[in-house]
Amino acid sequence: MTKKSINISELQAERKKFKPVLPDVFKKGVACISPVKGKTVRSLASVTDQSKLKEIFKNTYGLPKITFRKSRSVIVFKTPVKVAIVFSGGQAPGGHNVIAGLFDGLRENNKKNILIGYIGGPSGILKNKYKTISKEILKDYRNTGGFDFIQSGRTKIETPEQFSLLKNNLLANKVDALVIVGGDDSNTNAAMIAEYLKKKNLDKCVIGVPKTIDGDLKNKHVEISFGFDTATKIYSELVGNICRDVNSARKYWHFVRLMGRSASHITLEVSLKTQPNIVLIGEEILAKSMTLSKVVENITDVIVKRSYIGKNFGVILIPEGLIEFIPEMKELIVAINDILSVSIHDIAKLNSFEGKENFVLNKLPSKLYNLIKSLPANITSQFLLDRDPHGNVQLSFIDTEKLLLEMVHKELLKLGEAGEYKDKFLSVSHFFGYEGRCGIPSNFDANYTYALGYNASALLLNGFTGYLSSIKNLVKPPKQWECGGIPLTTMMNIEKRDGKDKFVVQKALVDLSGKPFKKFVENRDEWSMTESYISPGPMQYFGPKKIINMITKTLRYEHSKGFCE
Repeated sequence: MTKKSINISELQAERKKFKPVLPDVFKKGVACISPVKGKTVRSLASVTDQSKLKEIFKNTYGLPKITFRKSRSVIVFKTPVKVAIVFSGGQAPGGHNVIAGLFDGLRENNKKNILIGYIGGPSGILKNKYKTISKEILKDYRNTGGFDFIQSGRTKIETPEQFSLLKNNLLANKVDALVIVGGDDSNTNAAMIAEYLKKKNLDKCVIGVPKTIDGDLKNKHVEISFGFDTATKIYSELVGNICRDVNSARKYWHFVRLMGRSASHITLEVSLKTQPNIVLIGEEILAKSMTLSKVVENITDVIVKRSYIGKNFGVILIPEGLIEFIPEMKELIVAINDILSVSIHDIAKLNSFEGKENFVLNKLPSKLYNLIKSLPANITSQFLLDRDPHGNVQLSFIDTEKLLLEMVHKELLKLGEAGEYKDKFLSVSHFFGYEGRCGIPSNFDANYTYALGYNASALLLNGFTGYLSSIKNLVKPPKQWECGGIPLTTMMNIEKRDGKDKFVVQKALVDLSGKPFKKFVENRDEWSMTESYISPGPMQYFGPKKIINMITKTLRYEHSKGFCE
C-alpha cells in the first residue's frame, strides 16, 4: 500500500527544504545536555490562590524551574519510549514543526523511540484514535501551516469518567509521555492530567507546549506563544494593503475587526506594524470604564476632525473581543445569559423569534433594556440567536465592526447639517480571523516551534512531568535561545466560572504600562490625523536576513531598553 501524498504549492515545496535552526544547547542532541534544577518558580497566583492550588496539585505544585545546559558526558536513554502528541484548540502556524522537532529529538536519541499522534484533539485520546508517525509521512508536513496532519479539537478532559478513559487508553497503548499543544485552557488541561496520573502513581510524563495566535498565553516565563508572529504578519499585510488602498481612493472608512477573543494583542501588534488612524484596545476601554456611546463618540470625533480638512477616509482597527471589555455590554451579556439559562424551557415554547426576543428583553432591567434597544436590529438578533453549547452568547459571531460602523453613521447624521455627512461618510467593513490561523509559518515560528518540540523531547526523556516547554531569549538569534521547562501550575490562578472556582492558566491581557502599548499611545494622535500608513507587504521566506528573520514589534519593544527601533 503506497502512502498518499499531499498536494503542495511551489512555495511549500521550497519550504520543505528549510532546516530550522536549533539552539546551541542542542547542537549535539538530547543526549549531550544536562538539566539544571533551579529554585522553585514563584507562582503568578495570589497568596490565597496558591494555598488552594497546593491542595489540588499536591504532586505537581512547587516544582523547580528546569534549564538545559551542554554536558561533556553523553547520556544514552537505552530504554525505548512511546510518546503521544495531541493538538488542542484553534489552529496556529507552526504546529507541524512541533511534531517534527519532537520526532527528531526522540529518534536522534534512540531509533526505537515511537511517536504517535492522537487524531482530532483530546477527543482522539478518549476515542483511542491515533496514527503512528514516521519520517516518511512527516516529511511533507515540515514547515507547513495548519493542523491537518492530526487535526485538532476543543474537547476538555475534566470528568472522572474522561480521566479514567484517558488513563486506560494510555496504558493500553503503552504510552510513556503525552505532549499537549495548546493555549491557556489546553495547558490547564495538561496540568490536570499530569496531576491525575501522578496521583494514580503512573510513571508517565505530561508536557505542555504554548500555542495561540491570540498572544494571551504569555507571562514572565513565556515570552510569546507560537503562531502569533505569523498570524500578525498575515493580518498586517491585509491591513497594510487596505491602508494603501484608502490612501489612493481617499473616499472610504474601513472598519476592520481582528481575531483576538480575550485580549487585544493582535490588534496592538498590527497597529504598530501599519499605523492606522484609529485603534481600539479593549483593555484600555475597560480600564477607563468607557460606555459604548463613548467609544462611538471618540471614533466620530476623529472622523469629523479629518473631514474638516478634507480627509473623508481612514482605517479603524477593532479587537474581536471588544464587546466584553465595555463594562455595560459585559453586564448586558451576563444578564441575557442568566435569563436564557433560567427560562430555557419557557423560551422553547415560543414559536417566533420576535416572541422569544420580546420575552428576553422584557426581563432585562430598564438600563440594559434601553442599551440593547439602542443597538442596530441585526446586532440585537446576534446577541439572542447565536449561542454556544452552554447557552451563552458567542461573542465571536457578533459583527462588532458593523455595530460600530452603523452607530457612528447614525451619530454623524445627527451632527451634520442638512445631511452633510450623508455622502461624505462611505464605509466598508472587514473581519480578518481565519485567514491567519493556518498560514505557512514565518522563519521565526518555524524555528520556534521546532525548538519547542525538540525541547519537549528533552524534558520527557529526562522524566519531567507537569512542565511547559519553554524557550526564552527570543529576541536573539535562534542559536542563542535558552531552553528548559516551567511548571504548569506556576502559571495558574483561580477564576470564577459559572459561579464556581476554576483552576486555569492565567490569560495575559495587554499591559497598559508595557512598552508596546506606550509606543502606540506615543504615536496614535499623529496617526489619527495623518497618513502615516505602513504597508508591510507579504511575509518573506527568502532574502535579506533582516527581513526574513524579523520578529514582532511587541517582542522587540518588550525586551528593549528604550523605544529605539
